[in-house]
Amino acid sequence: MRTAGLRRRLPLLLLLLAGLAAAPGGGGAAAAEQGGLPAKKLRMAYATGPLLKFQIWRVFEEYMRVISQRYPDIRIEGENYLPQPIYRHIASFLSVFKLVLIGLIIVGKDPFAFFGMQAPSIWQWGQENKVYACMMVFFLSNMIENQCMSTGAFEITLNDVPVWSKLESGHLPSMQQLVQILDSEMKLNVHMESMPRHRS
Repeated sequence: MRTAGLRRRLPLLLLLLAGLAAAPGGGGAAAAEQGGLPAKKLRMAYATGPLLKFQIWRVFEEYMRVISQRYPDIRIEGENYLPQPIYRHIASFLSVFKLVLIGLIIVGKDPFAFFGMQAPSIWQWGQENKVYACMMVFFLSNMIENQCMSTGAFEITLNDVPVWSKLESGHLPSMQQLVQILDSEMKLNVHMESMPRHRS
């Protein structure tokens, strides 16, 4: 009776896991970290003028509020900082592989027999405990995907010129540091624009 009950619940479990994998923030490859950034690019623009770009979202709003008050002419944008292509490919592969593996577990299809190999003991355990095996595959795969997409980056550019990199410095800038950097960059830009241009 217990086995029959589990079999009745397996299709519902598969639908639930597939829905979680496809949902935004469901732990799939799109749940990039930069500390939990949304999958699609997030962007906020203000007025026209110099473009200041942040590539982390958690502290973006705090910095945006202070900087927009001090420099009202600066356009501020926040977006994802993508990991290296190899890690993105691994995360994408795992997001598909986990669903295929869960499907094989549920239908009881032995993939090792296709290659003429004997099924390992962990596969046999998975066939005897399908619900737990599916949950384990789903959450373990999500954990690896999130790790692959995590960069911990906090990269700031002004008109596409880097002004701060957490990947190089190893820490976030304080608000005072960032304001000083922007003051210097803005003064330099004004100075360069005010210099007379010599005709050749």
